[in-house]
Amino acid sequence: MVVAVKVFKKTAPNGKLTVYLGKRDFIDHLDHSDPIDGVVVVEDGYLQGRRVYGQVITVYRYGREEDEVMGLKFSKEMVVASDQLIPPKKTVEKETSTPIQEKLMKKMGPNATPFIFRFPDMSPCSVILQPGEDDGGKPLGVEYYVKVYVGSNEEDKGHKRSTVTLAIKKLQYAPFNRENTRLPSSLVSKGFTFSSGKINLEVTLDKDLYYHGEKIGANIMISNNSRKQVRNIKVYVVQHCEVTMVNAQFSKYVASLETREGCPITPGASFTKVVYLVPLASSNKDRRGIALDGRLKDDDVNLASSTLVPEGKCPIDAIGIVISYSLRVKLNCGTLGGELVTDVPFKLLNPAPGSIEKDKAKALKKSRSIEKSRYENSYTNDDDDNIIFEDFARFRMSREEAD
Repeated sequence: MVVAVKVFKKTAPNGKLTVYLGKRDFIDHLDHSDPIDGVVVVEDGYLQGRRVYGQVITVYRYGREEDEVMGLKFSKEMVVASDQLIPPKKTVEKETSTPIQEKLMKKMGPNATPFIFRFPDMSPCSVILQPGEDDGGKPLGVEYYVKVYVGSNEEDKGHKRSTVTLAIKKLQYAPFNRENTRLPSSLVSKGFTFSSGKINLEVTLDKDLYYHGEKIGANIMISNNSRKQVRNIKVYVVQHCEVTMVNAQFSKYVASLETREGCPITPGASFTKVVYLVPLASSNKDRRGIALDGRLKDDDVNLASSTLVPEGKCPIDAIGIVISYSLRVKLNCGTLGGELVTDVPFKLLNPAPGSIEKDKAKALKKSRSIEKSRYENSYTNDDDDNIIFEDFARFRMSREEAD
């Protein structure tokens, strides 16, 4: 059985320049990132002495576009990688070309030229802050683009009719093995000025790392040794965002639960309960400022994953938009008693392919089939038949963005 390999392509408006990418989501493995490997094809006789250049551009928007007045801008556009693709300054050796590049070059012929870009170390992951209903302009966040254009020299910016811009994403996966002997927990107490005794609250999570769509289980233990009563219990999943460019921080609730079970918890009483919450992007569609790992219009969009940093690096060294999560529990101790609050941090990430136990065998079998279909030529007379080309339609840019 032949497993087809999907390849994404996009052609310049004049039809003379086409760029092919094997994927559009690239994974940051902390110690390295997936290379951006692709192939560019130019029509015979079109260049006439000109050159083809390629860039990887990150756009970091940290303020609303409608607030940009009198030349003030709330975005930074940075070229994180660039190279001259045709004619190539440095030849991409055959052993460094990826199998999908070799396959495409074989199919496209002599007009196909491979290219490889790499993300810089500690470059930020793709994050989009969900706009509100009344917000216009481009969304806040970090986005990446691969730009390929025709120019006379390096300073030439090219023309939109001979430019191809492809939006890509840089993501992080959870470690393959998420076993953790220590469960996240928090123990807090609250005393009262005109009353003896304290209320003790202990919260323990069942895991340190969760996958998107998984239930987050929290064991809540309350011991009331005071003269106050606990009226109700509120539980939230909190998404914390830090916008490093302006040193701003804010938090949003992405899941919540309120219960009066066992309440009021009277003096001398104890209460234990396990609660479950599932934070989902689909449950927060109309809420402004929720961080997502892509555009809202994508079917596969999730809440933004927790930001991971390599070993030996400090979390404060992370740039872009830094995401973290915690489970917050609030006890209402009455009008005069106030609230007892605690936060338990955890990580929320996409699972690495094959890391979910029940899918390991299936994923391994599928990956082997894909690898075989990519690298071997023995199962079909025409090796090019198992490539499926798909137009690169995600994140279509407006005319103003293309300019």
